[in-house]
Amino acid sequence: MADSRTDIAPQTEPALDDLEEGTVARIDFGKVAQIGRDSHQVVPVVLQDVDTGDVLFVGYANDEALRLTLERRSAVLYSTSRHEIWHKGATSGDTLSLVDVRVNCEQNSLLYRVRRDAGGACHTRDASGSARPGCYYRSVDDSSQLRHLSS
Repeated sequence: MADSRTDIAPQTEPALDDLEEGTVARIDFGKVAQIGRDSHQVVPVVLQDVDTGDVLFVGYANDEALRLTLERRSAVLYSTSRHEIWHKGATSGDTLSLVDVRVNCEQNSLLYRVRRDAGGACHTRDASGSARPGCYYRSVDDSSQLRHLSS
């Protein structure tokens, strides 16, 4: 299957470190199509820090993940890559307490307004080894280059 990521220097699938820490843009424009091909019954979820307004990351929820989020008052998502329910922070300790859940006008996406309980929200770590506060730690300089933002 062809890789749908933008990549100026085509190569084999990038190593995870290149993808998560690199400065070459490899935007996965095929992600949503892959979710559809795999028949996942999900909606996108934007996770937003209620105190700062920062978008922490975007995930997906199915009906079970939404129900568990509301029951636990903590962010629960559905992993489209692992095909399973994912309680954010269950293994890292970086859980996200739920303030509220909002739905858009067409009821096809959700907004989880959350508070970080500890550390960060991203599974990646910065140069000091700390969990990043959110997943948007690079900016797109042009269609092929990324730049790390200072904390």
